[in-house]
Amino acid sequence: MPSDRASLLALKNLISDTDLILETTPDLPQNRTACCRENLRTALALADDLLKQQRMTPEAVMGHKGGTTTSQRHGVEHYRQMAAARKTRAGGRPRKQAK
Repeated sequence: MPSDRASLLALKNLISDTDLILETTPDLPQNRTACCRENLRTALALADDLLKQQRMTPEAVMGHKGGTTTSQRHGVEHYRQMAAARKTRAGGRPRKQAK
């Protein structure tokens, strides 16, 4: 994962440098400079977006759903009972009885 982030950062830097070079050079004929700079700004925005998406690991993205399926299946009362059991320490498996 770190190498992917490093590659994206390098790509972003290359795009930024190219945009700077085009900014400081004379205009190309047929409005090509403006078109190139627009494409580079779009590529820069895409690279930024990919970098932001990499902040979360794939596991975190999958777990982001949380308990939506459980919530739909059991409803709000299920969570109330769980919270009440935690408060009274009554949750979990019952203790074994000595024979």
